[in-house]
Amino acid sequence: SMEILTNCIARHWFLQAPLFDFDESDVYMSSHEHRFRLFSSVEYEGQLYMTPQNFIESVTMSEPRIRKPWRSLTKQELEKILSDTPPVWKGTSKLFRNLRERGIIAYTEYLFLLCILTKPHAGFKIAFNMFDADGNQMVDKREFLVLQEIFRKKNEKKGRKGDAEKSAQLSMQLYGYQVAPVNSVLKKESQEFVPRSYWEMLRRGASQALFSDLAERADENMMIDTTLLVHFFGKKGKAELTFDNFYRFMDNLQTEMLEIEFLTYSKGMTTISEEDFARILLRYTNVEDIRSYLENVRQCIPDEKGITFEEFRSFFQFLNNLEDFAIAMQMYNFACRSIGQDEFARAVYVATGLKLTRHLVNTIFKIFDVDHDDQLSYKEFIGIMKDRLHRGGRGYKAVERFTSFRSCLKKELAGR
Repeated sequence: SMEILTNCIARHWFLQAPLFDFDESDVYMSSHEHRFRLFSSVEYEGQLYMTPQNFIESVTMSEPRIRKPWRSLTKQELEKILSDTPPVWKGTSKLFRNLRERGIIAYTEYLFLLCILTKPHAGFKIAFNMFDADGNQMVDKREFLVLQEIFRKKNEKKGRKGDAEKSAQLSMQLYGYQVAPVNSVLKKESQEFVPRSYWEMLRRGASQALFSDLAERADENMMIDTTLLVHFFGKKGKAELTFDNFYRFMDNLQTEMLEIEFLTYSKGMTTISEEDFARILLRYTNVEDIRSYLENVRQCIPDEKGITFEEFRSFFQFLNNLEDFAIAMQMYNFACRSIGQDEFARAVYVATGLKLTRHLVNTIFKIFDVDHDDQLSYKEFIGIMKDRLHRGGRGYKAVERFTSFRSCLKKELAGR
């Protein structure tokens, strides 16, 4: 149809257009850096920020709703925005939707929020305790800034390839200061130790960084308050963050993003269709053609029962514990055994403590059982879900800059 053709022409033009002052030949950007620059909309003293609305779009949409040049904030505008930020004890699962454009989120905070959405919450308890030196279940602003600095160190591109001047400009945009070659404790350590997991890196980094140059840098270079810092530590920055309040914030954030995705498809109803559930799961994955998966659902679940929000939420809570579940799945894989619905439900419960409903498990099987043998293989499920978990952060898949016009047409037609 003319609508499909118009959409593809517009998207193709948009994705080929240079992103303001950078292109691929200037400087290499990670997928997270690229996505942050793509969705951010405001700038203050040379540093880029997302608004809460930008963040919502970055985790629920493949590309920004409206693409405009970055808007410069004045000091007065920023002060007004921060003065309207509610305290953490007033947090709700509508915080980001209520704030919309009235807030700023720095790049390190963006990485931190993504981690909350994609990692087991139990791991944050460990990280929190690393900074709770006196054991009072609270951390202060300085300790939190060190935690953010460790996230920056984990994600920063060392020896960034490309134009040196553009690389310095990119660092200024993302971090608010030029990232010079660093001989910090973490860099020395990384030469002789490769962490097995994100949390192992975080624990080791935290234990060595609290009184190192990272702590000094966190104090010296992150002086601009953000919505998150004011939300957690108050307008004067003197409040302390309890783990209970932090855990509630994590839970609210995850609920809010899931509600937004769910409501997009539920159209005011209490359920979404099994086919729409499949569409959501296959977003941001390496599956080129989702039609065969959607056809599986249409054929195998002809009588639509629907997926409730609680089922939807429980699945994504399970997805955040995918690494633990993958171990259980590999046991079957190594034994050359496929896995049936009962074994799947049991493996989920053993690995995560979550009980998925029988209908949800059946729907998952019908989506991913491409061989139609009522068995789920490790490759069919884990491989695809690892991509989905990162919500577009593993590569340019969701915002491919060199997507061909033909593949765009195929995707538009497949989604109809």
